[in-house]
Amino acid sequence: MYFSFKQLMGAFFIGLLVAAASGAVSFLFPKQYRAESEVLIISRDRSGVDPFTQVKSAERIGENLTRVIQTGDFMDKVFGLAGATFDRSRWERLSPRDKRRRWQRDVWGATVYNSSLVRLSVYSTTPEDAAGLGAAVTQALATRGWEYVGGDVAIKIVNPPLVSRFPARPNLPVNVGAGFVAGAALWGLAMSRRQRRAHLFGRK
Repeated sequence: MYFSFKQLMGAFFIGLLVAAASGAVSFLFPKQYRAESEVLIISRDRSGVDPFTQVKSAERIGENLTRVIQTGDFMDKVFGLAGATFDRSRWERLSPRDKRRRWQRDVWGATVYNSSLVRLSVYSTTPEDAAGLGAAVTQALATRGWEYVGGDVAIKIVNPPLVSRFPARPNLPVNVGAGFVAGAALWGLAMSRRQRRAHLFGRK
């Protein structure tokens, strides 16, 4: 199975066409900026527990916290945090179900393995609001996170929220690249089937 230069160029231009369409569709979605921060999970010293075991324990606690931050109880703690500067009005207009769904879509946590770190990511429509929401989520986790894991754990902010320079959603480079690959692959598949059909029926 081989492709002629003309077919390869066709795949290239079809890829460009689909990539352009993917980029155009991306602009239809609202732009969102991402604020990332990190907290350190410190498992307090225990008699006879080696440092490696403490790190693994901290990782397990971090995994639990990444699930906790998407719960309604933690969301309420963030909204009740005094001094928080993010825009609450866009959340108050939502029904409880939609509010929970948006929270789970816009607030994420991930464990950084072998480091006892939890990376927090929040999304919002402006850099300022992303920074404010990220600070509130990070502060709530650092000050109230012990309620979910016990008093023998300390949570320390090691990297305050840092906002992306450009919108993180939709991810335009990824969408355009994926569109190009998908378009070229579909064109290649169509040409492959055409060649196979021509070979079966003895046509060129």
